[in-house]
Amino acid sequence: MTGKGSVNHNSRKFHAKNTDPERTYLNVEYCNESIKDVYHELFDEALARYNEKQTRNDRRIDDYYEKIRSGKQEKPFHEIILQIGDRDTMGAETEEGRLAAKILDEYMQDFQRRNPTLRVFSAHLHMDEATPHLHIDFVPYITGSKRGLDTRVSLKQALTALGFKGGTRRETELNQWVSAEKQQLAAIMLEHGIEWEQKGTHEKHLSLLDFEKQERAKEVAALEAQKAELEEHNATMQEVNEKWLDQLENIEKEIFSAQENREEADKQAEQAKKKASQYEKKLMEIAPIVKDMERFAEKYSADPEEVLPEAGMLETGKSYREKKAKPLIKKIVTVLRSVYRAYLDLSRRFSDMQRSYERAWSKVNSLTARVEDLWDENRALKERVGDFNRVERALGSDMIEDLIQRDKMMEQAEKDQKRAKRRKIDRGAR
Repeated sequence: MTGKGSVNHNSRKFHAKNTDPERTYLNVEYCNESIKDVYHELFDEALARYNEKQTRNDRRIDDYYEKIRSGKQEKPFHEIILQIGDRDTMGAETEEGRLAAKILDEYMQDFQRRNPTLRVFSAHLHMDEATPHLHIDFVPYITGSKRGLDTRVSLKQALTALGFKGGTRRETELNQWVSAEKQQLAAIMLEHGIEWEQKGTHEKHLSLLDFEKQERAKEVAALEAQKAELEEHNATMQEVNEKWLDQLENIEKEIFSAQENREEADKQAEQAKKKASQYEKKLMEIAPIVKDMERFAEKYSADPEEVLPEAGMLETGKSYREKKAKPLIKKIVTVLRSVYRAYLDLSRRFSDMQRSYERAWSKVNSLTARVEDLWDENRALKERVGDFNRVERALGSDMIEDLIQRDKMMEQAEKDQKRAKRRKIDRGAR
């Protein structure tokens, strides 16, 4: 029922030994598109959205088809092969064979509508072999995915979207879907008067060897389905691990940066406190001097005529004032005015120092608040580290260590590539 698929064989780009080239013209080609074109149609927009979110070049995907083709999680496409009867009952050159071809054609007409998540890109009805049969090649895909591309290749999820949920090891989504498609074909056969003989109900007539082969084949198919499911689960876990690893590295960087910022803020706060203390000490020393100088200057800054006393009895006032008192007072006033100017300059410096002191304390308060913020941030980051430690315990330290080492190797390889590219550019410039 299902096969590996060979589009070149189906489209008869080459003929196998079991084909009759003289009857190839009887074949029907329903569609034969380039699979790469179909991948561009289905996934280009999702790929662009995915790459936009990536912060590292090694996580970007250049060619989604090549990624799937070279990967192990999914096949680029799948094929279903349908045949009614065998060469003895439905030979291609007989009337019964032509009826089988008509039934297969009717089945094919409704296949894409019935299976919207299976994008058919190649479909051929072969009449140049012993028995008419139909090849349908399709790309299974889903939309709205929460991991990887939001529109991506997935056989299991595509069949789940069609209503096939899987169950036991034999009742996989693929086996359930194949069984449903057989029932669709059987219904069309019945309309044409042909009853489907389900050979699976006559195992008792098989030889022991044939029966064992059949059972082994069923087991292999179940194991293949289980393997595909485990591979998809492994891919999911790997993406989750890589996502957590990126976040863990970012948190470690944030913690380191926060610690550096906190240490720097502590240093600046300490320096600001020292400066503030120095300013405060100087202000305490200067303040009394300034106050005394202010009082002294105010007392002796008036004109000499207002300061000198009147002459005594033994000396005329004019003689006393002009010859002795007035010259002396002029000298004193000159000195006092000089001192007053010095006071004004000192007062200005005092005011500047006071403003500097206030700014220093303001900076101390600001840095103290910043240090408190950094402590809060540090506590929050430590809580997140605790969460990642729980993830490490759940996933295993070996797996985390392997992911870290692989990530470091990829980063180093990227650096080496950039370095080699720069050397090449430098040599080209010289």
